[in-house]
Amino acid sequence: MKRIGIKILFGRRVRELRLSKGMTQFDLAMLMKTDTKQIGRIERAEINSSLEVIYKLASCLDVDIKELFNFDCKGHQR
Repeated sequence: MKRIGIKILFGRRVRELRLSKGMTQFDLAMLMKTDTKQIGRIERAEINSSLEVIYKLASCLDVDIKELFNFDCKGHQR
């Protein structure tokens, strides 16, 4: 069984949290003062997110940073 990469898991979690808050990529991008392309790249695991971006994501999604990593490395939700 192939393991899912951390960027994919992180991107999926960001998308899940964003949708659970009823937010579009545009909504999140406006709160983060970035563009929707950046949010899309994070959710599609095309880029590595810096600590600053992770902090902004958690703040704008109104969650603790640890919630962004609420998955195990085998790709299963905790």
